[in-house]
Amino acid sequence: MDLIHLGALLERAERVLARLEAVLPHPPSPPDWAASIAFRYRKRAGSGVLEPVRHVATVRLADLQEIDAQKERLARNTAQFVQGAAANNVLLTGARGTGKSSLIKACLNEYAAQGLRLIEVDKADLVDLPDLIDLVAERPERFIVFCDDLSFDEGEPGYKALKSVLDGSVAQASDNLLVYATSNRRHLLPEYMKDNLSYQHTEDGEVHPGEVVEEKISLSERFGLWISFYPFSQTEYLAIVAQWLRHHGLDEARITAAQPEALVFALERGSRSGRVAYQFARDLAGRLATARAGAPHG
Repeated sequence: MDLIHLGALLERAERVLARLEAVLPHPPSPPDWAASIAFRYRKRAGSGVLEPVRHVATVRLADLQEIDAQKERLARNTAQFVQGAAANNVLLTGARGTGKSSLIKACLNEYAAQGLRLIEVDKADLVDLPDLIDLVAERPERFIVFCDDLSFDEGEPGYKALKSVLDGSVAQASDNLLVYATSNRRHLLPEYMKDNLSYQHTEDGEVHPGEVVEEKISLSERFGLWISFYPFSQTEYLAIVAQWLRHHGLDEARITAAQPEALVFALERGSRSGRVAYQFARDLAGRLATARAGAPHG
């Protein structure tokens, strides 16, 4: 092959490589870290992008009522983390609407001034978690990777990626990153009646879970701290309603008068959760404000 043909061949190869580079996924580029205390990881044209959250939820730890034990445990773990001490990845599980996600956001607001930052990642994008770890490894801030409403179906790729990062991978997370996840499932994978068939019974009466069950609990076991949330009683629900109504400026007499309406609101929604209490408070406060604005002036 002469030099002219070789040069043309190399030129064509370079053009092909340029086209491939344009379509192949790239590791995420650093965002403007000063733009926010929270970021979302999103896929754009096959590549990961960290987008600053312009309006971060303003919930504070003092706003969250009737979950004092859970609040104390997560705040203590987060305080250890931002101070550079040993801390655990956390799995928050339990009833919906009981404050799991809000508690994580409140911890972010509590410790942001000490360098805490949050990166929200959908479960479908957890396969890119190693790239995120590399991106923040040399940063001075402390990062929480936040996975909300986490659960997996059989064979999803994000399951193994998260499992490797939490424990067991050669390339583990840097000491400035933790994973905080919320889930309605304690074991994160669906559980079926047929899974019980894999249990083994020994001659002395002991029961041992089989490989199927062991695999399903192995991911949740890699979270060093489990925090459980439970459905609220009527008394707890009304206490949360009162807290949010105070937040909206209602006086104690009006708060007490609103209790029957708050219970009807929860009955219609089929739940006495903290989320329902928050929604009722917003609804009532909004109606009262509208009524005051429309009232004739004497």
